[in-house]
Amino acid sequence: MDMDFTAADLAFRDEVRAFLAAELPQRLRDGMTGTPSVFVEPDIGLEWQRILHAKGWLAYHWPEAVGGTGWSPVQRYIFEKECALADAPSLSVLGLRLVGPVIAEYGTPDQKARFLNRILTAEDLWCQGYSEPGAGSDLANLKTRAVRDGDRYRVTGSKIWTTHAHYADWMFCLARTDPDVKPQAGISFLLLRMKQPGVTVRPIITMAGDHEVNQVFLDDAEALVCDRIGEEGQGWTIAKFLLENERGGGSAAPRLIAEVERLQRLAANQPDGFGGRLGDDRATMERLARLKLEAEALEITELRILAELAAGKKPGPQTSLVKLVTSTLRQHIDEAAVDLFGQDGLQLATERPLYGNESPEPIGSKAAQMVMPTYLNSRAWTIFGGSNEVQKNIIAKTVLGL
Repeated sequence: MDMDFTAADLAFRDEVRAFLAAELPQRLRDGMTGTPSVFVEPDIGLEWQRILHAKGWLAYHWPEAVGGTGWSPVQRYIFEKECALADAPSLSVLGLRLVGPVIAEYGTPDQKARFLNRILTAEDLWCQGYSEPGAGSDLANLKTRAVRDGDRYRVTGSKIWTTHAHYADWMFCLARTDPDVKPQAGISFLLLRMKQPGVTVRPIITMAGDHEVNQVFLDDAEALVCDRIGEEGQGWTIAKFLLENERGGGSAAPRLIAEVERLQRLAANQPDGFGGRLGDDRATMERLARLKLEAEALEITELRILAELAAGKKPGPQTSLVKLVTSTLRQHIDEAAVDLFGQDGLQLATERPLYGNESPEPIGSKAAQMVMPTYLNSRAWTIFGGSNEVQKNIIAKTVLGL
């Protein structure tokens, strides 16, 4: 793809920058830099979502026919990069990037009418019911059972690592509707309400101190047949479509590049323990330079994938490559941050949130306070969305033919 921006692209970039300067409040920027988790809290995430929705810039990765912006891959890249540079809050992927595109692709006209606009307006918040205690990377082994009972299913089982289930109104859930066929063929994609008898959410506090994930127990919970996406037994196909959107099709690199550049700026004035500054330490600056080069290489790959999507091609195994590289690089950047701040980087405030008037006082600096919770939270990067080992297997089979 042509890597030179056109005059129209540059004009769009300037428009995005002007919008962010005028409409992105400082409290939301501070909230983002004070968030160690991948998922921002609703108080900042939903406020930013409503601002973007009012502008008409929210569902930029949806088809234009169901509320998307119609942006080109380059415009999507520019928007995500400028948001990263401006410390804009991350948008929740659960509704906007995961179940929204699934409903747009596989949903009936009635389902699109009932669900998609409520995702945009944040009237409905979503969680994902995929992983189970005995079925994480081996998702086809899931045991949650959905038994048809007239116009509804009775769903029984347990889901784990369910992000933001404690906020969610709905869960998109994989459940086994036919136990007598091969594992992948007996799974259906169901939507079920969270606020109903038979749904219990138990919090899981991570080692970083975040309440981000949960275990959800389903005990004869109800999912209506009219809320099943696709046909019965089509869940595995839909699940793969969703995971390809989760693993690729976006732009993780711009935010990684911005974070490495921030570390480079911080290193300039960070004491090295010997009377000098880490900005003058060759090994430190070479390490950060290597990380930035890796992030820039990832950025090129993401642009290539976006170009293929714009040409009508479906996300393929390259999304596994992007997920693998992004997850590993994310952890390497956080490891470098821990080393950069020394002892100050070992502090672990367990209060939440780490922004706003009631946030705990940092030791040394706010940047140092964020290092350890971010490092611990990012341990999950090489697990969620398919572990690194799963991605390597996909690459070996579909790319290398092994």
